[in-house]
Amino acid sequence: MMPDVNTQIDEMDYESAFAALQEVVSSLEGQQLALEESMRLFERGQQLAQRCGQLLAQAELKMHTLLEEQDQNLDEAA
Repeated sequence: MMPDVNTQIDEMDYESAFAALQEVVSSLEGQQLALEESMRLFERGQQLAQRCGQLLAQAELKMHTLLEEQDQNLDEAA
């Protein structure tokens, strides 16, 4: 039984998802693929791009939270 591709993508860190996305793009750009294979790769690429976006959004939120905490600590110290 094949593992669920979505679960694998959902467990990837940013670097892994981005590298996999680059591989998908290279495959789509550089090879003569059957329509079905191209569509499968395109769908996987969309899922990988979404995962990268989610991880970047999480990192951005964490950075904003840390900066706000730092500002609050500086205000309290003043």
